[in-house]
Amino acid sequence: MTTRTMRRSFPLTPLTLAAVCALAARPHSSAAAEPPAAADAGAAHVIRDSSGFALHKSDDATKAEAAKRAKLKPTRTEAAVRFTVVDKDKGPMKGVVVSLTAPDGTKYYTDETDDTGYAEVLVPVGQKYDLVYLSLAQRNIATNVTVTDEPNQSIRLTLRYKAPPAPPPLIVAAPPAQRFILMGVEFDTAKATLRHGSTERLDYVVDFMAHKKSARIEISGHTDNVGNKKANKLLSEKRAQTCRDYLVSKGIEKSRITTAGYGDERPIATNDTDAGRQQNRRIEATEL
Repeated sequence: MTTRTMRRSFPLTPLTLAAVCALAARPHSSAAAEPPAAADAGAAHVIRDSSGFALHKSDDATKAEAAKRAKLKPTRTEAAVRFTVVDKDKGPMKGVVVSLTAPDGTKYYTDETDDTGYAEVLVPVGQKYDLVYLSLAQRNIATNVTVTDEPNQSIRLTLRYKAPPAPPPLIVAAPPAQRFILMGVEFDTAKATLRHGSTERLDYVVDFMAHKKSARIEISGHTDNVGNKKANKLLSEKRAQTCRDYLVSKGIEKSRITTAGYGDERPIATNDTDAGRQQNRRIEATEL
């Protein structure tokens, strides 16, 4: 898969979102006559793709705010996609990175949203893009948008943010934090060696860390209560370090990652059953 970053173009979550956006009016004069980045006039029509994702005209307040924030200029071959990410209860969401994936697998990233929830990116015209929020959580395609092949497009989307489901709560008391269980990260029995296939899940963390530059995380290892308590805690620490070493090997700064081994100190299920013990053997990532 090819990853391409556009002008510092940029990683929340398998999210459900509703999207409302505006497609700017485009001049039909010569191709060299490009509008300024802030010229988002808003179109008089609605475009709807097969997923039901709608492109609507924005209100004047939204257009005015986007005009103030806009920096990227659309061209004949690249459209400027301008996002505002909002939470129904909290309002604008700061620090969110949106990823757009083209049919050939090429990815385009926004920078982190600012304090108004705004971010933008340039993408080639004439393609349909899958949109996701970058997150430490397992991700699904949130929605998609079709960018027509017309020149000088400026597309505004308001993304309705919904937080991912919380993992099972800890049975014991612990400091509150936004924890994510890295499902699919597995190790050989009694070892800190990653099993085949585990790196695919860690690559999501790499993507998140690479494009959300402000992020700092803790990788923590957890075990069940079978065996020697001290040995289990040491093993859980070594497993967390193995995960950190993989992230560092992919270019993530080691200083942005801390590790911890909690052994059996923070169970999320009973250790009295095989199923419960399996749940407790896990790797978690927490954004600090």
